[in-house]
Amino acid sequence: MPRLADPKTDFPQWYLDVIAEAGLAEHAIVKGCIIFKPYGYALWEAMQRDMDSRIKALGVQNAYFPLFIPESVMAKEQAHVKGFAPECAVVTHGGGKELTEKLYVRPTSETIIYATFAKWIQSHRDLPLKINQWANIVRWEMRTRPFLRTLEFLWQEGHTAHATKAEADEMAEAALQMYVDFDREFLALPVLQGRKPDHDKFAGALYTLTTEALAKDGKAIQAGTSHNLGQGFSEAYDLSFLDEAGKSQRPWITSWGVSTRLIGTVIVVHGDEKGLRLPPSLAPIQIVIVPIYKTDAERKAVQDACTKLKEQIGSELRVRIDDRDEKSPGFKFNEWEVKGVPLRIEIGPKDLEKKAVMTCRRDTGAKESLPMATCETFFLQTVLQNIQESLYAQAKKYMDDHTYEADTMKDLQKHIDGEGGFVWAPWDGTMKTANAIKDKTKATIRLLGDAKHAKGKKDMLSGETAKEWALFAKAY
Repeated sequence: MPRLADPKTDFPQWYLDVIAEAGLAEHAIVKGCIIFKPYGYALWEAMQRDMDSRIKALGVQNAYFPLFIPESVMAKEQAHVKGFAPECAVVTHGGGKELTEKLYVRPTSETIIYATFAKWIQSHRDLPLKINQWANIVRWEMRTRPFLRTLEFLWQEGHTAHATKAEADEMAEAALQMYVDFDREFLALPVLQGRKPDHDKFAGALYTLTTEALAKDGKAIQAGTSHNLGQGFSEAYDLSFLDEAGKSQRPWITSWGVSTRLIGTVIVVHGDEKGLRLPPSLAPIQIVIVPIYKTDAERKAVQDACTKLKEQIGSELRVRIDDRDEKSPGFKFNEWEVKGVPLRIEIGPKDLEKKAVMTCRRDTGAKESLPMATCETFFLQTVLQNIQESLYAQAKKYMDDHTYEADTMKDLQKHIDGEGGFVWAPWDGTMKTANAIKDKTKATIRLLGDAKHAKGKKDMLSGETAKEWALFAKAY
């Protein structure tokens, strides 16, 4: 039987236990890296399929760029290099010889992609240029946690070039909204969206937009970011185009991305004391059918009924029959609960007599006896959609119940030290104050809200006039 730590008393260990017991991943030989096991990788594949269609709906095409970035290319944008230098892995030797120029293993691909854009963009007719790549990234993290922070991770990164700042602003907003819609519709994740404070924006960006989710331990988790990079990279990599008047201009650039951190986000937002709870849209297995029998005669009749039911449901839903003889029904129930399968259907001899099945929902644990004849595709799709909506509603309620306002450091500390959560508070807009608040509370500014809420208020630490309405939280 799977054994999990209690998430209420040891959330970090519970998180690791869920990953192990659900068969999502395991630690690799290389410290700080993980091996995606088939069930875990299936989650990323499902995310890719859905998001890829959303990305293409924005007029973006997929491409692929090299893993290695020459030092001379990396060094052209100094703010960017400075921001990523501590996390970079560098190749100094190849083919048994020292390289004449070091190669950076991509921590992100702005530099090599924009060096290429410089060749692709000549005229206003070449704009907008919208490219996405699905790739792996390497960042030399010191403190790692599976999915949430690893040396190597998988992601998508979008990169676009535009004729005007207004078009780049629109693209950055559209990419962020695409992430918000994906989170809510596909992953059943409620998120807040907004702008990062300037001291926490992406290296080299004009500004950074972010989505933030709230884990069940009261910590924030960044779920996706979108950046307007302005014209800095265009200048650094000599991107230019002739406008309709024949005048040379610098394009405006955006970049945006999400990663396999979303798998970790799903775990910490939806999981419970029994393990994973997967939204049906994401789940590799949406329905598991478990036969229950004691004798050989019962076995054949029950298994025949299970096979017939799976055929009745059809191929539109992802269904598996767990017909392992060596495992008890109780073991199977626990295993599929840990794996987060949204709906379990049990069939035993008594059910056959009634021409019924017993269903059990993973989101609520509710069990219901249903006529076998009703368990066809449309009906079960409706049940699964209800589970999807239920998971979102539960997560939204948790987030709403753990979102507060504070006007004093005492109030902020009370919420942060209690159950955690999001805390809106007035901020004077200085990095000095933000860092001082972090030192005192371990809470950071996750994003900025509507500044009108800070009007007439004082910063809770410095006492200066507040300029921003900031969202504070401890974070992953």
